[in-house]
Amino acid sequence: MVLNRKVAFIDLSKEKVVIREIPRELRKIHLGGRGLNWYYIYNNVSPETKPFDPENLFVVGAGFLTGLPMLGTGRTQISTKGPMTNGVGDANMGGAFGPEMRYAGFDHLVIRGRAKEPVYLFVNDGEIEIRKANHLWGLNTHETQRTIKEEIGDERVESMVIGRAGENKVYFANVMNGNKNAGGRGGTGAVMGSKNLKAIACRGLIDLEVHDPDKLMEYAIQMNEQVLSTKWAKTLSRLGTPLLYDVSYTTGFIGTKNWQYNTPGSEGEPLEAENLQRYMVKHVACMGCSVHCRHRVKIEKGEYAGLIAEGPEYTMMGSFGTLVGCYDWDFVIKGNDECNKWGIDNLSLGAVISWAFELYQREILSEKDVGFKLEWGDKDAVLELARMIVEREGIGDVLADGFLKASKKFGEGSEYYAIHVKGHPDLHTDERGIPSFALGIATSTRGADHLRSRPAIDLFQLPQDFLERLIGYRIKNDFTAYETKGILVWWFELYFNIVDSLGICKFQSTFNCPHCPQYDEYVPLLEYATGMKFTKEELMTIGERNYTMERLFNILNGMGKKDDYPPKRFFEEPNPRGLPFMKGRKLDKERYEEMLMEYYKQHGWDENGVPTDETLRKLQIGDPEPNFPEV
Repeated sequence: MVLNRKVAFIDLSKEKVVIREIPRELRKIHLGGRGLNWYYIYNNVSPETKPFDPENLFVVGAGFLTGLPMLGTGRTQISTKGPMTNGVGDANMGGAFGPEMRYAGFDHLVIRGRAKEPVYLFVNDGEIEIRKANHLWGLNTHETQRTIKEEIGDERVESMVIGRAGENKVYFANVMNGNKNAGGRGGTGAVMGSKNLKAIACRGLIDLEVHDPDKLMEYAIQMNEQVLSTKWAKTLSRLGTPLLYDVSYTTGFIGTKNWQYNTPGSEGEPLEAENLQRYMVKHVACMGCSVHCRHRVKIEKGEYAGLIAEGPEYTMMGSFGTLVGCYDWDFVIKGNDECNKWGIDNLSLGAVISWAFELYQREILSEKDVGFKLEWGDKDAVLELARMIVEREGIGDVLADGFLKASKKFGEGSEYYAIHVKGHPDLHTDERGIPSFALGIATSTRGADHLRSRPAIDLFQLPQDFLERLIGYRIKNDFTAYETKGILVWWFELYFNIVDSLGICKFQSTFNCPHCPQYDEYVPLLEYATGMKFTKEELMTIGERNYTMERLFNILNGMGKKDDYPPKRFFEEPNPRGLPFMKGRKLDKERYEEMLMEYYKQHGWDENGVPTDETLRKLQIGDPEPNFPEV
């Protein structure tokens, strides 16, 4: 049954594993995936614990519906106390690792300690083995996965691995599965590296039985057809996430040259999605997905001729594109492939590199500091600085620690040009003209982020009656407005938490498409899969409970209202380019404050963003109670 998957508590220092059932009552109040991951971390990681301490937990969770044939349920949640913010470090990864972990008998792996030497875990049909990995240390993520398959003797093994960035504890190192499935944010790969854990490999043949297979299959077909009928899915199936670049570029909210500009203007040929088609070999998909949004590409000629890779996604078009002043698809594809092999969050890497370029432009950094010139559009300089960060060489060693630590070393004035929230780099979207987006990145529990609450449908100017039916409140349909947008961000925070806790792909949710399934459609899906009955209201309460637990974790680790603001640049410098409704816009501090208060009130938090006692009682959240079993 879906409900009979286990949780494994693994202590790498003691080389011990304890396997437990997951109580049904925990499912009822947290579901799985992200929700249960943070239940374990909230209760077992103290404020005194530092991200690279052995006592920190590294938790891998499959969503409650991961591995089922609908809605892109190939998702895996990776959670830890992250080095970027010293708070919530969290990543959501596609591919097939999560499903394979479930087929191997486990929904959650809760890992603490530090191995004496490099190791990897082999999870196989209800058992977990700790194996030596000295021979894997130093390999890139692709080489590591191939070697593990050969060693185990099974091509169907799915591995979650780190590369050189994780081994070197680069603060924004990620974890990888397959060619490009990335648990990209929060520094999860760095924490994995700090534990001398090179990889987790899974292989399973345990049936994932469901409560009512006939109804589930009928409903799964209906859900897939609903998604595929939308214009969003049809376009995504052809162009992938690069389609988002075209909207951003045309309108004027794409970060350029470290957010000095909000669109490239005439300085470079735009990296339009249609131009990627000439590289495409085929489309591929994660497990459980009918959309197939991912490009497999090949560069036929030029400097990188013969390179075959997957991607790039929208994020890379900024990271090695607009943010650093490069407008070359070959280079973006090459950079994407290198990032995947290094095991590093390309979004954070691009933000840190573009920051260094602007510091050089403003003479805060010099050629002597770097070792070479940092001039916008210099592809060799971008790639070399990226390599130095991964290997922690020279100035790369400073940049590898992220904005907060690096700005202290670079001196006064440098942090202003670092576009981050809570130390976490922002996506290359420019939020100055979209208040709901700005609030979303500012209040995100993992720092500046577009996948915690971004209400992308705010851009669609949908009818207010439709929004009222969807959200439950009358929301202004002008995306430049501040009023009611605190409520909109609140709704998406809860909704995205449920999506992550179920293991569903956000691209098959209302994130970018108002006609994709949401709460009401999830209710029968859960019953057919698990036999458990939920109401829409109960699911929203679960989302509120899980999100508030993450908020409390950050508060316990020193964060608060002071950390709920977008970068200063967004308040002080107006957009210099874009369409008439975007050009000249910057955030209004007073109106933003009112929107923030509306957001706090909707959550049941006080004027400082702290959950009230009444809210905590309603959500059944108490003080942390350590529950990692003795091993």
